[in-house]
Amino acid sequence: MNIDFNKNNDGLVPAIIQDATTKNVLMLGYMNEEAFNKTKETKLVTFFSRTKKRLWTKGEESGNTLNLVDIKLDCDNDTLLIQVNPNGPTCHKGSDTCWADTNIENFGFISKLEDTIERRVKSGDSEKSYVASLFASGINKVAQKVGEEAVEVVIEAMDNNDDLFLSESADLLFHYLMLLQAKGFKLNDIVNVLKGREKK
Repeated sequence: MNIDFNKNNDGLVPAIIQDATTKNVLMLGYMNEEAFNKTKETKLVTFFSRTKKRLWTKGEESGNTLNLVDIKLDCDNDTLLIQVNPNGPTCHKGSDTCWADTNIENFGFISKLEDTIERRVKSGDSEKSYVASLFASGINKVAQKVGEEAVEVVIEAMDNNDDLFLSESADLLFHYLMLLQAKGFKLNDIVNVLKGREKK
């Protein structure tokens, strides 16, 4: 790895710290060559502190270490992307990230859809919202709707109309997300179950 530590004449390169699982950015630090080598050797992320003018291993006092998973170098050879498994909160102020974000796995549009479902349920406006009206009918009705959509997916899977298959699949996923919330869960809970079944 040909890192250009001398590009900025201070011997330091930025190190972006990213959770290896959630892909969330946790913090930004700086490394000199010695910090980089110590990180590789100990598998604990170590920075060069610009204020203390010394090496510091993240968590050396708090115990909230950053366990090294992988290191990538950018196209200009002067910025590191370091993937880690964090042991506790990353920020010294106690939050998961230095931007006060919660470090949970995000599924892009699906997570946004889950938030939309949650907002519409809380609105309780069953006259304007299909989601609210279905929830108002009770969990048995929500579960029944998932069953109906699942049957329709199976039927379309045996046909040759891809558009209908995808449309019914979208309906099934949407109603399944609703059922999860009706039971007090979200997709993250299912992902955690699947992770527990993963063979190492």
